[in-house]
Parts: sequence; C-alpha cells; structure tokens
Amino acid sequence: MAETTIKPARGEPVPEKAAVVEPAIVIGAGAAGLAVAQALIEAGVATAILEKEQRIAEPWHRRHRQLNLNTHRDLSALPGLAYPKGTPAFPPRTVVIGHMNAFREANRLPVQFGVAVEEVLFKGDHWAVETSAGPRLARHVVIATGRDQQPYIPEWKGMKDFPGRIIHAADFGDIGNYAGKKVLVVGAGNSGFDALNHLAGADAAAIWLSARNGPSVLPKRIGKIAVHRLSPVMARLPLRVADMAIAATQRLVFGDLTRYGMPPAPAGGASRLTTEYNAIAADDGAIRAIKAGKITVLPTIREFTQAGVMMSNGTLIDPDIVIAATGYRTGLEPMVGKLGVLDGKGVPLFNGGASDPRLPGLWFTGMRPSIRGCFANAGILAKAIARRIAASL
Repeated sequence: MAETTIKPARGEPVPEKAAVVEPAIVIGAGAAGLAVAQALIEAGVATAILEKEQRIAEPWHRRHRQLNLNTHRDLSALPGLAYPKGTPAFPPRTVVIGHMNAFREANRLPVQFGVAVEEVLFKGDHWAVETSAGPRLARHVVIATGRDQQPYIPEWKGMKDFPGRIIHAADFGDIGNYAGKKVLVVGAGNSGFDALNHLAGADAAAIWLSARNGPSVLPKRIGKIAVHRLSPVMARLPLRVADMAIAATQRLVFGDLTRYGMPPAPAGGASRLTTEYNAIAADDGAIRAIKAGKITVLPTIREFTQAGVMMSNGTLIDPDIVIAATGYRTGLEPMVGKLGVLDGKGVPLFNGGASDPRLPGLWFTGMRPSIRGCFANAGILAKAIARRIAASL
C-alpha cells in the first residue's frame, strides 16, 4: 500500500517538497513492535519502525544476567520463529535477545535506530509524528513502547534520611552483590518474586518481604510439567473460573500462605491481571525460603529513618539494600497525554485491535500483561491490528 502526499489547498504556498504520508509507523522495536510490524508488512502495508535505542532489545541488555523468562519457550517465540534446539524451557535473557534479533533479520524489518518519538498529533485524516530526526506523517500509528518503560518507586516518608541503598527491581544487578547483605524487597508481585527467587539461593545475611497484598503466585513447574504451558487453556476460561483455578492450584501446591505472614490476595489472579494489570507471580524457590524462615514477611512500610525502615506494625529493621518491586509506568504522557487516551497511571485505555473512533488510525500494543505471556500475546495482537489497518487502506 503506497505512500500518499498531502497537497496544499488552493491559494496556499506550495512547499518545495510535498509532505509524504506513510501508510503506517510503528513506534518501538521490542517484541510487540517487531510482531506488529511483521504482520503489517505481511498484509501488504508499508511500515516504518522507529526505535529510540541503538540496538534491538536494549531493555533486556540492561536487566540482570540471572534473568530468565517465566513463560515457556514454546509460548515465548515471536511469530514463525522457534528458539534454537537445546534452549532451556524458560529461556535466559541472552537467548531472548538473540531471538528478537533473529526475528528482525529473518523478516528484514526496517528498524530505524536512534529515532525518539516526542509527540503524536492527530490531524483529522492522518497523524503527525514529531521525532528527534524531524516530523513524519502517517495514516496509522502503532505505539509499542512497552508498559515497563519507567521503573516506579513511591515517595516514602524519610527516604532521604535512610543510610542504605534504595533501588528498583529493574536494577537488581548481579546476585553476588547481595552476599552478606540485609535485603528488604517491597512488593509481592511478579518482579518481587523474581528478586526473591534469586535471593533465596544467595548468601544474604537477612531477607525481608514487605507485602501490602497477598500474591497470586504459581510454581514454574509441578513435577515435570511447566505450569505456563496450560496458559492458553486458562486464557479461554471465564474470569471467575480462571480465578478459582489459579487459587486452587496455589493452595494445593503452597498451602495457606497467611500462616507465614502473607496477607490475603484482594481478588483473583486472572481478575487482577485484567483489571489492575498485575501479572501473576512465578515461584522458583521463594515460597520454600519463606516457609523455612529464610525470608520473613512483614507488612507495609510506615517510613524510612536514619536507623532503618519502620514497618506499619511498629517493627524496625535495618536493611543495607531496599529493592522496590513496585511496578512500572508507560511514560506515554509526553507522547499522547493530550489525546485523552490514558488512564490515571498512564496506561492506554485500549490495546490491540480495539481503537477509539474519535481518533482513527491510533493503536497500542503490548501495554497490558497477558496470562499467555508477552511474546505469545504480541503475535495475537499483531494480527488483530494488521487486519484492521489493512482493511482500512
């Protein structure tokens, strides 16, 4: 589908070069962006891909070297490209990086690196994309910059007085850095359990978990069965049934976690994933460490002090390192904040094949967690968006 040009109205000055309107621009070359670009090109839609970083999978390069996917390799591949033979069931970070690069090369995806998008503006029948390399115009814009662009740390009282380190889970670093250290992990969600799974096997002096809400947590394996391989079935269940299945599995495998100080979960795992965008945590040793007393569960933080961290129940602890597993923000406000398409936390109000009829041609993908996992969901959403865009051109 060819580019079009915008011609000036009668009486307006004629520019030296007419503005070219591209059929589609994808913003972001992560898993979601690569998948939707491939689907669009396969559907015959000429597509440009803008990526602010200088290489594919830059966020994956920055994450700690112990990081593995919590999703099974068979459900974590980009469309049409399997992982190499011998890849572990839960692929490590370096293999994921290689997979994303191989997908780009196999599909000859035209990624333009080092181009940051500053703002997207609606022009009635097309979109203006303001970038660090100059303005672009497009009929369709797909924003695929990810839901974890900006690590979020709350403004706790007294943080500046605390003599220890406060880091986000995204900056977990090498596990050896925690040897002999007293560590507090704040948050019992997916990233909190990722940190705890690694710390459970580390030689830390003490480990605490501050949990506001109890988690929805599943084991990576039950016996030899990778639990995530059941996710396509779970995704098809009504929310209430999926909630019951997750809760029953959690209780059967782990027992009653409130006996170890964990607060009850406020809602079912599938419901929280759908409404609050809280991913289901994966256990790989943390629960065993909690039951053994290696990890102590505490309530929420009241404040930081020079002496340590005061918890809401009056307990004072003195961690060397506080890991804030407190979520992420999309960082989309500068780009699309004026369009009225974000909720209070900056999450797009629509995703995948859904759109806003007031703003035709604007799409988002990869902005919400899925029980299937981000890679499997990327392919599903990519096809939905490509079908709608191809039908409109």
